[in-house]
Amino acid sequence: MTMHRVLTTLGCALTAALVTAGFAAPPTQPARPAEAATVRTHDGLVRGTTHDGYRTFEGIPYAAPPVGRLRWALPHRAAAWSGVRDATRPASACPQPAGEVPGGSTDEDCLHLNVTTPDGARPAHPRPVIVWLHGGGFTTGAGGSYDAHRMATRGDVVVVTVNYRLGALGFLAHSGLPGSGTFGLADQQAALRWVRTEIGAFGGDAHHVTLAGESAGGYSVCAQLASPGAAGLFDRAIIESGPCTGRADRPFAPSSVPLATARATGADLAAKAGCGSAHDVMSCLRRTPVSSLLKAQETDQQPAYETPLLPSDPAAAITSGRFRHVPVLLGNNHDEGNGWAAGIIRAGNPVTPATWPDVAATFFSSPGQAKAIVREYPVHGTDGGPVFGAVIGDADFACPTARTDSLLATQVPVWRYEFADEHAPPLTPGTPPFPLGASHASELPYLFDLGGRARDMTAAQHRLADTMIDYWTGFARTADPNGPSSPPWSRRTVQSLAPDHIVPTGTAQARHHCAFWDALTARSSASG
Repeated sequence: MTMHRVLTTLGCALTAALVTAGFAAPPTQPARPAEAATVRTHDGLVRGTTHDGYRTFEGIPYAAPPVGRLRWALPHRAAAWSGVRDATRPASACPQPAGEVPGGSTDEDCLHLNVTTPDGARPAHPRPVIVWLHGGGFTTGAGGSYDAHRMATRGDVVVVTVNYRLGALGFLAHSGLPGSGTFGLADQQAALRWVRTEIGAFGGDAHHVTLAGESAGGYSVCAQLASPGAAGLFDRAIIESGPCTGRADRPFAPSSVPLATARATGADLAAKAGCGSAHDVMSCLRRTPVSSLLKAQETDQQPAYETPLLPSDPAAAITSGRFRHVPVLLGNNHDEGNGWAAGIIRAGNPVTPATWPDVAATFFSSPGQAKAIVREYPVHGTDGGPVFGAVIGDADFACPTARTDSLLATQVPVWRYEFADEHAPPLTPGTPPFPLGASHASELPYLFDLGGRARDMTAAQHRLADTMIDYWTGFARTADPNGPSSPPWSRRTVQSLAPDHIVPTGTAQARHHCAFWDALTARSSASG
């Protein structure tokens, strides 16, 4: 396997690998009589589970199963049902290779969502709603992996986690196929329309919706900000480690690609699946088993722009001001790239003073760029892993996040953070080749119990988790994360989030070499 292939494979798989440890079915919790958790939706009654202080409703369909002729079709409305639908466990994850979902999934009947709401009678005033889009490189992940009860109860909000189509089933592009390259994004919009219609029955405010996500989920929020079809479907946005101005030519941060590029990828999939020379390519692909499609698809997946759902690249839309003007909370992690660097080293690619120029040349195709990076980020002795991690994190997350912040802030209120707990609970088993610090996805256990299991934390880390939930849900409530019990957060600085050290910082851009990356990107764009 070439170095570039190693980079791309690891880039797609990292989030799944990070969160796989401990991602299992949520532990059984004592429940009161099921009648207390029955809610009427427009499609029928759903019976969830009543826990200590909150209720969950899992596996609720928000669209028809995308099977048969509906494979690679825009989402259709789910059919109504009679009687009471069981909503006490998550539905199947959307088709994906093994990773976050043990053994993977081949079940296309996956367009379901999960609702977590504080217990008790319907509140005097409807609660704010947070709709969560999971990460996983647009290839893996499931809404059911995110137990949101701490966010719901502490923040007094309703949380909705969503499955959406992934991989080739979510983002195939083909000439003449409506929805090409954007089926997964269309699913997200269908889920948001369900929330507008149904969330009032669960105590939520249908006109007080925050769309939030991490990694590919964060990039999905960027895409929805730029999509005409999402107009009126959400009122705030939270973007975690998914900068809207990420570059498609870098293998670690998900982005979008032109429709022509997506169609070329689709043609390659059809050929690998044995349908390339078929008289009716789409009919052939619709007959192809899911397992064969998963084997044939590219490791990385990206939505397509120059499409009806996504007319332009979200980076261009935000640069030009053509996006939905809602308040935004966004940020990145201090050591975002360390997980990828550790994975590359584990795969037998050491980063040493001798190998660093070649690694940089593989990561950045331009020899001039590679030489400039080696000068800016010298490797000495055994520090190669953290240096390479810094390059990935700065180039693909920290500096694009700063750029996104500066562009958005000319149009809308923006609150920016940097998660900086260098001793965050590990999300993978084993000992990494170097300390990972606050790496990609390491903020997630502070907001969710991943797989229904809380990570071990110190008292200071628990306080940080409470503060982060207060910030996130306060923003969902008032478009301002500040509250009476939280350290002040100014829009003019970056809020650094670390145990017992939640303070504004004005040095983030210098620390991440953003002037260097801005200049490098400008030279690349001028020469390209």
